[in-house]
Amino acid sequence: MNLQRTHSYGSRRGGYPRSSEEKWTNGLGWFSIGLGAAEVLAPRTVARLIGLNGRGKPAVLRTSGLREIAAGIGILSQPQPVGWMWGRVAGDLMDLATLGSAARSDSTNRTRIAAATTAVLGVTALDVFYSRQLTRQTSLFGTDGRARIVRSIMVDRSPDEVYQFWHNFDNMRSILERVESARELDSTRSQWMLKTPLGKTLEWTAETIIDEPGKHIAWRSVGESDIEISGSVWFEKAPADRGTLVRVQIEYGPSIAALIGKAGKLFGAGAEDEVENMLRRFKQMIETGEIAKSDAGVRWGPHAAQPESQAA
Repeated sequence: MNLQRTHSYGSRRGGYPRSSEEKWTNGLGWFSIGLGAAEVLAPRTVARLIGLNGRGKPAVLRTSGLREIAAGIGILSQPQPVGWMWGRVAGDLMDLATLGSAARSDSTNRTRIAAATTAVLGVTALDVFYSRQLTRQTSLFGTDGRARIVRSIMVDRSPDEVYQFWHNFDNMRSILERVESARELDSTRSQWMLKTPLGKTLEWTAETIIDEPGKHIAWRSVGESDIEISGSVWFEKAPADRGTLVRVQIEYGPSIAALIGKAGKLFGAGAEDEVENMLRRFKQMIETGEIAKSDAGVRWGPHAAQPESQAA
C-alpha cells in the first residue's frame, strides 16, 4: 500500500512490518550477543579462529565479550538505541586496534588476522551506517518528553481531491477509529473527543493555523484542551500523474506522550500504529468509497477482508 515509515518507534513489537533500520539494528544486536557469548564461553577457541594464537588472553576476550553482550541487550531492549549503536562502533574500533597490533607480531597467523580484520571492517561499516541513520531520524520520544510521528502514503487521487477529503469532518470520523465526535465551531476551530486504548476520554479544541488548498493543512490544540497536540498534512503531486503523496506529521505534548508510551507497552502497539491504520483506512476510503475490514474474529480459516458494511 506504499505506506512509508520515516522513523522508528519505541515499541517495536507491533503488528506492522518493521523498517529496514529496525531490522538491521536488531540483527546487529543479536550478532553482538552471539559474538559476546562466544568470547565469554570459549575465548581460546575464538583467539585461534581469528589468528591471535598465544596473544589471545582469555581475560581480554572475556571482557570484550561482556561488552558485546551488554551492547546487544541495550540495542534490543531500548526504544531508541542510538547510544548503544555508537557504543558498538567504539567497540569495533578497539577490536581493529587490537587486530592491528597483533598483525605486527610474528607469533600470530597473519592470514587469519587479515580475514578477521576484513570482517570487523565490514561490521564497523554497518554499525556506523545504522548509527548515523538512527541519529538522523526524528526520535519519537525526544529529550523534552514530546512525541512525534511522521508517515506518508501514496493515493490514486489528485491533490485537490485529497485536500477536500481532509476538510470533510464525516470523512475524518470514518478513518479515525478512536474519535467519538468531531464538530466545527467556526471557520478555523473544531472540537474533538477521542477514547484512548486505556479507556480514557480526551477532549481538545483544534485551531487551523495553515490552510493552503491542495497543498498543506496544519493545526494545533488551543484553550483548555485535555492534551497538547499539533499536526500537519502535505499533499504533493506524484510524478507521471501517479496520484498524490500524502505526508502526515503528528506531535504530542509530554503528558499524552507518556500515556501513549504506557498504552504501547500494554497493548503491543503505539501511536504510530494508529497513524498507519488511519492512513490505510484513508486510502481505502478515498479510492474505493469504503473500508475493508477483516472478520477473522468470527470466521475461521483464510478468507479475504471485506467492506465494514458486510463484515459480520
